[in-house]
Amino acid sequence: MKRIKTARGRKVGSTRWLERQLNDPYVKRAKAEGYRSRAAYKLLELDEKFGLLKGVKSVVDLGIAPGGWSQVVRKKAPTAKIAGIDLLPTDPIEGVAILQMDFNADDAEERLKAALGGPADLVLSDMAANTVGHPQTDHLRTMGLVELGLEFAKDVLRPGGAFVAKVLAGGTDNQLLAELKMHFATVKHAKPPASRKDSSEWYVVAQGFKGTSEVRTGSS
Repeated sequence: MKRIKTARGRKVGSTRWLERQLNDPYVKRAKAEGYRSRAAYKLLELDEKFGLLKGVKSVVDLGIAPGGWSQVVRKKAPTAKIAGIDLLPTDPIEGVAILQMDFNADDAEERLKAALGGPADLVLSDMAANTVGHPQTDHLRTMGLVELGLEFAKDVLRPGGAFVAKVLAGGTDNQLLAELKMHFATVKHAKPPASRKDSSEWYVVAQGFKGTSEVRTGSS
């Protein structure tokens, strides 16, 4: 196991983070296989379990930076159209339209739709709010991003499409879960093996988008 001497001025926490990165098998594997981050394996494992990328032709990547998830989509569905968005800069990926802007911006959704050029088969959201260290606040901020992603997914997904979003331990709250179940045939929570055991992150996987007309019919 590699250990790092605590450099002058470097906090103990950041030293531990560096040690963990250097000894993380997923980090090593990502470097060896050309992925930009270990997060790529979270999507690969979710895809293996849920078949998310089978036959997809159009994908949205919310919170794309540094690009690992879109790299996976390109590898598994090389002809799919991909549009991604992030506040952080993301190096270009061949075949991926990348918008560097806030997903909360008024014109963000329209610009994403224009970049995609039609309805999506899959909306991926690995967005996470900056944590403040207060669990309840962090949970609410992250849930707010999931809700934003869901509203966009409802607007852009074609019938049968899927929505995947990062949530924190405890999963989605009851109101959001009810909303997901109203619009999708199946809703499940999963923690892929690549997600660190000490991390509070989980993913909600909603498949079989019903489309707005079907939801209205079912609720009438």
